[in-house]
Amino acid sequence: MELALVQGDITTVRVDAIVNAANSSLLGGGGVDGAIHRRGGPAMLAECRALRASRYGRGLPTGQAVATTAGNLPARWVVHTVGPVWSAAEDRSELLRDCYVNSLRVADELGAGSVAFPLISSGVYRWPVEDAVRQALTVLGTAQPTNLTESRLVLFDATTLATAERVRNAG
Repeated sequence: MELALVQGDITTVRVDAIVNAANSSLLGGGGVDGAIHRRGGPAMLAECRALRASRYGRGLPTGQAVATTAGNLPARWVVHTVGPVWSAAEDRSELLRDCYVNSLRVADELGAGSVAFPLISSGVYRWPVEDAVRQALTVLGTAQPTNLTESRLVLFDATTLATAERVRNAG
């Protein structure tokens, strides 16, 4: 699977599946989650509400992933995953890597050929950017899905992209 690091707005990326750094409610929030929900529109929100009413009454657990339609986004699906909140007192790295592993699995099961990821947990969940990149690349650089041929790590600004490139080149 080819991995690209790109700067941009994930809501404008044309891929089969866009990964949403969701909150456990699946009903939208701030940051990437809010942007994806605003652009995805009512069809995506309706599927999220249906998931809450059926399988995820208490919310989607951290590290897990589930798919919905992409609604008005330039993709076929949105894969929602809940990243862990950063903690200096507890190593939650495995949960962060699980977000990538489970999102890839769901996208692959859907038959997606391409997938775009935000840098999960690096915004309001305060995960340090350099380590968030390292965790993402650990999974995305070694994954062997059957249908997926392309993954993109979509980074919001030039500073984050430069950090990601530096981490990848050092690794």
